[in-house]
Amino acid sequence: MRWIEKTPVFGDIIRTKVQFYHHYGIFVSEEEVIQFGLPDDPLRAAEQIKVLSTDVMTFLQGGELEVAQPEGAERKTVRSPEQIVTLARQRLGEGGYDILHNNCEHFVNDCAFGEHTSSFLQDVREKLRKKLGK
Repeated sequence: MRWIEKTPVFGDIIRTKVQFYHHYGIFVSEEEVIQFGLPDDPLRAAEQIKVLSTDVMTFLQGGELEVAQPEGAERKTVRSPEQIVTLARQRLGEGGYDILHNNCEHFVNDCAFGEHTSSFLQDVREKLRKKLGK
């Protein structure tokens, strides 16, 4: 997936940089971004973090906005914007946050591709494998 700075449209996956990681959400409008927690939520107790809807400024919390551009196989598997937003809205209020196994990136990938994945975690695992020589 490639990330670019542009104005998002309905159903886009968006992200903003927060310290050493990115926070992800589904863009519906300037008034509605659906996300799993807020950018500073990893500091909260996991049971307090829920899928919620905020405006785009609350999502960004002063950061820059990037929009996902699916590439290659991702372009073939990405759901329609209507499906992405419908699935995201169905999960409003859902909990079960886990920074390693069920975070904001997992949430957007589930909604957009039907895949419970996190590139951040895949990158960390790959770096560990290289350091360990495996």
